Amino acid sequence: MKLYYSPGACSLSPHIALHEAGLAFEPVLASTKTHKLQDGTDYYGINPLGYVPMLELDDGTRLREGPAIVQYIADLAPTKNLAPAAGTLQRYRLQEWLTFIGTEMHKGYSPLFNPNMPEEAKAIFKDKLKSRYQWLDGQLADKQYLMGEQFSVADGYLFTVTNWAKSTGVDISGFANLQAWHARVAARPAVQAAMKAEGLLK
Repeated sequence: MKLYYSPGACSLSPHIALHEAGLAFEPVLASTKTHKLQDGTDYYGINPLGYVPMLELDDGTRLREGPAIVQYIADLAPTKNLAPAAGTLQRYRLQEWLTFIGTEMHKGYSPLFNPNMPEEAKAIFKDKLKSRYQWLDGQLADKQYLMGEQFSVADGYLFTVTNWAKSTGVDISGFANLQAWHARVAARPAVQAAMKAEGLLK
């Protein structure tokens, strides 16, 4: 398999999932700025939408969209318990989390990366993100991870987007449960391996 990624982007989420799952894969750097691979290949020729992540399977099939990719990865390694079994209520709880992270958190950060976005508008998005983090802090009050005691692919996704808080000026310092959860995820060997591979950790 090949994972097309850009350092620190949302593709870190499936990168973490692949390391957690212990699956063999080839990471392929696809710059979100130049939209070219390291050999000069036009990434738009691989993904017409131009963004990461994209997972290319051994037979050449390509899968887009992070939440779909991480569930696929989890199902390739069921003994790792990265996702509850398909068809169970808990699996839909995982999808509930992935949807929340994608629509409320991930897309909430997107305007903050836009250099043309007025500061007044950015302040509104930051306030909305903080309100969501306040809710998340409460959700993590009696849990190790989002789904309870077991790390799931939803944790990898939320960790990825939460890493953007510092660079975008979203203050999450007051959320103790969130901070403890973030440190817990950051300490996982698979998370550290993915971050080192992307040059985010030395």
